[in-house]
Amino acid sequence: MTTETKPDLIESINDTKTSGFHYKTWLVSGLGFFTDAYDLFIIGVVTSILVLSGWSKFTTLQSSLLDSTALLSAVIGAMIFGRLLDKLGRKAVYGIELIILVIGALGSAFLTPTNGVNILIIWRFILGIGIGGDYATSSTIMAEYSNTAHRGKLVGMVFSMQSLGLLAGPLVSLGLIYSGISLTLVWKLLLAFGAIPALIVVYYRRKMPETPRYLLRVKGDAQGAAKNWQKYTGITASADAETETVKESWTQILKQRKFILTLLGTAGTWFLMDWALYGNSIMSSSMLGVLVPASVTGLHHLIRTTEYSAMVFGFAALPGYWLATFTIDRIGRKTIQTIGFAAMAVSFGILGIFHQLLSASYIVEFLTVYGLSYFFIEFGPNVTTFIYPPEVFPTKVRGFGAGASAAGGKTGAFIGTFLNAIILASSIGESGLFLILALLAVIGLVFTLVLLPEPKMQDLDQISGENALLAGTPVKTGIKQH
Repeated sequence: MTTETKPDLIESINDTKTSGFHYKTWLVSGLGFFTDAYDLFIIGVVTSILVLSGWSKFTTLQSSLLDSTALLSAVIGAMIFGRLLDKLGRKAVYGIELIILVIGALGSAFLTPTNGVNILIIWRFILGIGIGGDYATSSTIMAEYSNTAHRGKLVGMVFSMQSLGLLAGPLVSLGLIYSGISLTLVWKLLLAFGAIPALIVVYYRRKMPETPRYLLRVKGDAQGAAKNWQKYTGITASADAETETVKESWTQILKQRKFILTLLGTAGTWFLMDWALYGNSIMSSSMLGVLVPASVTGLHHLIRTTEYSAMVFGFAALPGYWLATFTIDRIGRKTIQTIGFAAMAVSFGILGIFHQLLSASYIVEFLTVYGLSYFFIEFGPNVTTFIYPPEVFPTKVRGFGAGASAAGGKTGAFIGTFLNAIILASSIGESGLFLILALLAVIGLVFTLVLLPEPKMQDLDQISGENALLAGTPVKTGIKQH
C-alpha cells in the first residue's frame, strides 16, 4: 500500500480522498442498519401472522406494546451506548450493540411460546437496546473517519441501508407466505432472519481500530492516533497532543447554552419525524387496510396490505433515501430537511382533509399521496436527522449527542406507534391521525429553521465547535452567537 505523508493528522482526515477504507467502514456500519430497520418494522407483519397462526387475538394494549416496546428500549440503548462511546472509546463498545440485538432477535423467534405475549415483549425490549446502541455508535464512527467533501454522503450511506431493510421486510414476508410454509413457522423465521446480517459484521466491528479523532481530541494520544490512521489507511500524519487535545470536561461542554439549543434541534426534529415514520411503517398493515375491500379477510387481507407496503417502500421510500444521500453534500442538510418537513405537512394534510381517499375506491390516489409522504420523509428528515448529530457536537460529547438525539427520535417513534394504535381504534380514526402528523411536520419545519445550522462542506472541527474548544473560547455548536 502506498504511504502518503501529510503534516497534520486532522487535516489528513478532512482532506483525504474517498477510498476503500471509507467504503469498508460504511459496509461494516451499514449492514447493522439494514438489520435495525428490518427488525423494527417486521413486527407489524408478525403480529398479524401470530393471530392467523393460532394465537389469541391481542388487546389494543398488547398490540401497542408489541409494536412499540423495541422503540422504547432503543431510547435506553442509545443513551447508554452514546455515553459509553465517549467514556470508554469507540472501539471498546463497537459490536457489543449488535450482540445484544442478535440475542433479542433469536430469543424472539425461538424462545417465545404460543400466546407468550409478555415473553415476546421482553425479547423485543432486549432487541431494542441493541438497535438504540447502533444508532449512537455507527453514525459517530462513520463521521469521524469521513472526509469533509463527502461526509454527508458517507454517513448517509450508512443510514440508507435502512431502506433495504425496510423493503426486505414485506418481500421476505411475501416469499415465506407464498412458499406454503406453516404460519406457525413463518413468524419465527421472520424474527430470526433479523439476526443474520448482524452476525456477519459483529467480528469486523470488534476489530476496527479506535478513531484517530477520539484518541487525539479526548485521550491526548497523538502517537496512537497517527498510528491507527496509518494502519487503517496507509497515510502517515503527525499530531500534537499538547495543542490538539480538548481540556474541558464533558460536563462543562454539556452546560454550554449552544450545546443545549443544538441538542434541542437535533433531538426535537428527530422526535417529530420518527413519530410520523414509525407509526406509519410498523403499522402499515393497519394503515393500508382501508384500501382492502371488506370481502378480503384473513391471510389474503395481510397479503394485500403487505404488497401495498412493498410498493410504497420500494417505489417511494427507497429512492428518497439514496437521492438524499448522494445530493446532501451539494444541496445541504438544512435545505433537504426543510423541504422534507414541508412536503410531509402537505401530504399528510391532504390525506387528513380529503378523508374520502381512505377507501378501496381511491387506491391509486391514496397510494400516490401516501407514497409522496414517504419519499419526502426519506428525501428529508429521516436521513438528515441521522447525519446532523455526529457533525454538530464536539468529539468529547459526540457519542452522547448522537445517542441523545437518537433517543429523542425513538421516543417519538415509541409514542407514535403506541398512540397510533389507540387513535386508529378511536373515533379520531385515520383522517384525524393524518392531521396530527401534518401538525408535527410543521413544528419540525420550524425547529429546523430556528435551531439547526448548515454543516455542508464545513470541517468537523469547525461545525462541531471543536476549534473553539481548542482555542479556549465558548463552544459554538450550531447557532451563531450574537
